[in-house]
Amino acid sequence: MSSFEEAETEETVTCLHLTFYHPGQQEKLMFRCLNFGKREQVRAEDTATFGRDSGTCRYSLVDTRVSRVQFSLQFYRKLHTSEYGFEIKNLSKRTRLTVNQTELGYLNKIDLPWRSVICFGDYQVLAEIQEGEAMDYFETHLHLAEAPILQEKCLPSLQPVPEKEISPSFFLSQGESPTEMDEN
Repeated sequence: MSSFEEAETEETVTCLHLTFYHPGQQEKLMFRCLNFGKREQVRAEDTATFGRDSGTCRYSLVDTRVSRVQFSLQFYRKLHTSEYGFEIKNLSKRTRLTVNQTELGYLNKIDLPWRSVICFGDYQVLAEIQEGEAMDYFETHLHLAEAPILQEKCLPSLQPVPEKEISPSFFLSQGESPTEMDEN
């Protein structure tokens, strides 16, 4: 038997990819304590906490508008299955947290969908769960977004649309301006 055949099967690890965005991230450097681009192992029984208190939170945001402890993510195994998931809990008394537009008040918690957008204040965090089999730990992989995760909804143009679909440039190319005519 070769050493390849005797080697233990490598189990995959559940990885929580978190992509952060804040409109002032270039000037205010609120993410300077986060380790972007590198996977980090977290023991299954540990809670991944986010907030401004670096002594309490595993992931620290350098911003006075962020609560000492903003929210937590807890890894768990779903009942009667071999699947794992995350539970998100709002730990801020003053700031509401939304997960895919579901608002969580203080101490409210829900299951984190496999792909979701977490918002609090001006912060946007895209959370994506990559499933794995390991039970003893999970990994986090932090990313920094260059553009907003949620784009502002564009309002439709308030310019009138001509009934016969004639563009204003047609009239300008004719050297005349459009004139309004009476129906009679």
